[in-house]
Amino acid sequence: MAEQSLPDSVPEAFKRFFWDIAFEKLSPREKPYYVINRLLDKGDLAAARWDVRTFPKEMIIDTLKTMRDFSPRSGTFWQRYLNIPKEEVLCLQESYLTMRRTHWPF
Repeated sequence: MAEQSLPDSVPEAFKRFFWDIAFEKLSPREKPYYVINRLLDKGDLAAARWDVRTFPKEMIIDTLKTMRDFSPRSGTFWQRYLNIPKEEVLCLQESYLTMRRTHWPF
């Protein structure tokens, strides 16, 4: 799936997961990794299903390998679901987890 075939917008039903940005300006075509990350980490089941149907599996895997803004719980779930080696998932690296615990000890 080429970038040209990605949608121009995110469904209105998922607006609540993008509380901190101008949702109307959000384009999955321009920022696919951000949209994938936000919906897989903070979204509900419908958002995750839309993400998996909309974006190529390779792009989702690449997001997990390059973005550390997943919670450890979400990162572990998607790492196992997509059969990615744990050492390749950025948010599950010990250096990141240690730094995360110093900022948010929960």
